[in-house]
Amino acid sequence: MSTGAPHVLTRLPALDAVRVIGAIAVLAQHVGFYTGVTLTAPWGGWLGVLDVGVALFFVLSGFLLFRPWAYASATGTAAPSSRRYLWRRALRILPAYWLTVVVCLLLLPGSPALTPSDWLRYLTLTQIYDGSALRQSVGQTWSLATEVAFYLILPVIAVAATGRRWRPWRAVAVAAATIPVTVGWLVAMATGLLSGWPYGMWLPSYATWFGAGIALAAVHVALATGTAPRAWRFLNALGRSPLACWAIALGILAIATTPVAGRHDLTTPSTAQVATRLVLYLAVAVLFVLPIAFGPQTRTKALLGTATARWLGTVSYGLFLWHPFVLQATYRSTGRPMFSGDLLGTFALTLGGGLLLATISYYAVERPALRLSAWRPRLVLARRPRRKSDPTTESQSAATAASAAN
Repeated sequence: MSTGAPHVLTRLPALDAVRVIGAIAVLAQHVGFYTGVTLTAPWGGWLGVLDVGVALFFVLSGFLLFRPWAYASATGTAAPSSRRYLWRRALRILPAYWLTVVVCLLLLPGSPALTPSDWLRYLTLTQIYDGSALRQSVGQTWSLATEVAFYLILPVIAVAATGRRWRPWRAVAVAAATIPVTVGWLVAMATGLLSGWPYGMWLPSYATWFGAGIALAAVHVALATGTAPRAWRFLNALGRSPLACWAIALGILAIATTPVAGRHDLTTPSTAQVATRLVLYLAVAVLFVLPIAFGPQTRTKALLGTATARWLGTVSYGLFLWHPFVLQATYRSTGRPMFSGDLLGTFALTLGGGLLLATISYYAVERPALRLSAWRPRLVLARRPRRKSDPTTESQSAATAASAAN
């Protein structure tokens, strides 16, 4: 343990902008598909690859949620309570999600008719596990179901990654263990042992994306607490060059627009194309997040950390939840057929309507629910004793709460 370690796990406000960028990217990908531009325009492939926003979400989740465990291990302070962590995750995710599901499935139910099992699957975030087709108005929630599976196993991963003594290489090695998990899962699909649907939506397919976030968090904490090997310091150097990182990421994303990563239409990609896309998206997400998380404060970080950017990041979860509802409602109310419409006009309408509903969702549902995070019912979350003589423990608890709210 480094004796010069800081007593507070500092927040990284510029990362709030990553969430809204990811949400807008997913929104644009959906609009491109609905308007048919993705299928017909020569540059439509660029809209097709904007589902890279999902990779941004997963890498960012691994980074933000594992960082408090890594910091506690590196500084010898109390590790986050798994029960408190899960309680906060539930408050952050479920109330707004349940509201979205109820409204979307009641107003835009689709066909066939909804059954009690449909309601149960969506309300419990298990809609990706039985092979049933996803309802269009909440189809994007497959990624949320996958992310919740990661939330549930993260405390176990954290114990394995930190051990009894902080060893940064151990944490990185545990994160790297997600590579054979994903590779093995893809091999099982390639050989026919598993089908692409629904197993391609399950957590093992994307374990490496979460693992990359965990590895970045371990390195970030090691650098901040002076426990990192000298070789890892180059990441701080990369943090000083965000434009260079993003230019490389853009070049990699250009490769993803080609057939090597599969077509961006209704054609089912091969397992090799899926694997290629996973690798390319992972590289893009890491290169995008890395200069924001590492290195000194730059003008780019200052811009991404402005009050407007932070507010957009705050309501980005609602934007992710509500934009398909706005998009479908627009098409149904106007009688517009699928694969038609103006791209820019539809994008502006979907973004504006999505932000409006996201704002209402945050202030009416999400923020009131988050206030309950400080309230721990005895039957749900037992209070843990705290040593009054250790001020670091108190600051760590506050930092954990801030990270969990992300």
